[in-house]
Amino acid sequence: MTLDLDAYFARIGYDGPREPTLAVLSAVHARHPATIPFENLDPLLGRGVSLDLAVIQAKLVVARRGGYCFEHNALLQAVLQALGFQVTPLIARVVWMAPPGHPMGPRSHMLLRIDLEEGPYIADVGFGGHLVAAPLRLSTDIEQRAAGATLRLVPNGDVLVLQTLLPDGWQAMYRFTLEPAFASDYEVSNWYTATHPSSIFTNMLIAERLTPEVRYSLANTRLTRRHADGRTEEVAIAGAADMAGVMLADFGVVLGEEAAAVFKRVSAN
Repeated sequence: MTLDLDAYFARIGYDGPREPTLAVLSAVHARHPATIPFENLDPLLGRGVSLDLAVIQAKLVVARRGGYCFEHNALLQAVLQALGFQVTPLIARVVWMAPPGHPMGPRSHMLLRIDLEEGPYIADVGFGGHLVAAPLRLSTDIEQRAAGATLRLVPNGDVLVLQTLLPDGWQAMYRFTLEPAFASDYEVSNWYTATHPSSIFTNMLIAERLTPEVRYSLANTRLTRRHADGRTEEVAIAGAADMAGVMLADFGVVLGEEAAAVFKRVSAN
């Protein structure tokens, strides 16, 4: 299919240069999670997730929905390649908030390596537990800031661990190597995350959007707004109307008649 760059850039509100530079990558990386939310409504409602680029573009761009990592980063990959960036798809094991001693999970998260004149970077606009607003230098000797977050890459043998600094210390997000991933890797992982009865995405509503001013995070019926000035708001969603209102106001997603089904599905958790 032909990627509609004009439609994508209109969706994220970007009207800058279209060349493979760090400045362009940084601008697109910031605008994407600010306007296209992470959300897992389709697997939660038993509809599955397609990794066909035409379907992803129709959903995230035309229908103004959100999606999860495979959709977000597949769309970003197509956009960056159309702009002339050198992109290598990667795959990671998520360890976010895993308790000590918990068995290691499968490779179930997509991210991208971008090779620039300045050196290699990691781009990831689809980690819904803790969205990142900027590309990160592929370097293990620095702490990096992105929209109020402090992150670092820590080596562990041939594995790199992405960590973020929380109030109680460093928290690992995911582990990955620099071995390129293939479409088949994502198809297998996506089938599991979108359909398996034990997948978090078939059992729990997760939505997140990250702007320069606010990080909006929804877990089932609990909405948290973390403001850049340090303020935090907690909102309890009490019914289908509340759910529809929050999804529209905070995430830009129209639920319509599905609001009742979504609320019923998550209020039991």
